[in-house]
Amino acid sequence: MFDALLVSTGTVALAEIGDKTQLLALLLAARFRRPWPIVAGILVATLLNHALAGWIGALAAQWLTPDLLRWIVAGSFIAIALWTLKPDTMDEDTRLPARGAFIATTIAFFIAEIGDKTQVATVLLAAKYHPLWQVVAGTTVGMLLANVPVVLLGSKFAARLPLKAARIAAACVFLVLGLWAAFAGLPH
Repeated sequence: MFDALLVSTGTVALAEIGDKTQLLALLLAARFRRPWPIVAGILVATLLNHALAGWIGALAAQWLTPDLLRWIVAGSFIAIALWTLKPDTMDEDTRLPARGAFIATTIAFFIAEIGDKTQVATVLLAAKYHPLWQVVAGTTVGMLLANVPVVLLGSKFAARLPLKAARIAAACVFLVLGLWAAFAGLPH
């Protein structure tokens, strides 16, 4: 009943660990030292970004034949599995907007998510799972699960996180999703 919600939440929560937006959350927390406006900004940016990505994925599912869509989704999930193994970094000269914590976070997170693996995953999840609201809610919750602890606990949490193990686990999840999409087919 809530497969789309659960798969979307778990997939994005794992994929987000060690991602550039998690590093961005840490930078914003260090700069503004106001966790709740930052968390609210992450929520708003993710909802907007992932709703747009999910809508694109749902449209793609309608336009493509089921067999073609199955192979595109499978290949894309496997590509994301490989992409997940590469650690993200932020440029040292990254400048954060000087406005309030909420506005800065909303703008920075929305922009940082464009073309990011969690946005691509949202497109793919929306093409594969229904209803769309569960995919968007799940990917948003997954994003919050990965980023809220970083914002609240700051650098102490990030320093103790086994990023390599998390990237490997996320890559395995994407690989399994890709293989499942390839061999189990898409629901009609």
